[in-house]
Amino acid sequence: MPIAVIDFETTGLSPAMGDRATEIAIVLMEGDRVVDRFQSLMNAGARINSFIESFTGITNDMIANAPPAEEVMEAASRFVGDAPLVAHNASFDRRFWEAEVSRIGWHRGVAPANAQSPFACTMLLSRRLYPEARRFALASLAAFHDLSFSSRAHRAMADAEVAALLLARIQRDLERRWDVFDCSHELLVKVQKAPKKKVADVLRQHVAAAAS
Repeated sequence: MPIAVIDFETTGLSPAMGDRATEIAIVLMEGDRVVDRFQSLMNAGARINSFIESFTGITNDMIANAPPAEEVMEAASRFVGDAPLVAHNASFDRRFWEAEVSRIGWHRGVAPANAQSPFACTMLLSRRLYPEARRFALASLAAFHDLSFSSRAHRAMADAEVAALLLARIQRDLERRWDVFDCSHELLVKVQKAPKKKVADVLRQHVAAAAS
């Protein structure tokens, strides 16, 4: 099954504070291969302040000409389908995914099933697997692993593509270091939740179970 790597650009840090998404990008991965992409700006009727405009390069003029947020998110939800979700600093993207996809239900009576899908987090996984990196922002890990941004960082597709490259690197390292040849989303979530001292035990138990 493909894994969907997601990145949002937004007007701020929290939908609970009234912040809205301005752009979404999704990269579908099968193993370490990119098999499809989805990207769109969206107009949620929220103004972008000057700091965020400078930070992301997304302007109010760009958003004014973008399709409505509910339309974009319905298309994004269909694109993801049943694929499990991954993001870098996933607690951020999960909040916006849940908030924006749930708004679809206001118009059709029920939110899509994937509004509440669990996320694996490449930042938490990197903290467990690469403590020597010391800095775990996406740009820092890209430099640590010699991964390249295809365009400007802090635009959704550039960040989603680097997060997808980081996920592929994590999967390869789990295979090379731990003989994990079936790196499921469920295992990724289990590893990211494990205390650092228990990560090796979680991986050894997984390999032993797979071999039995």
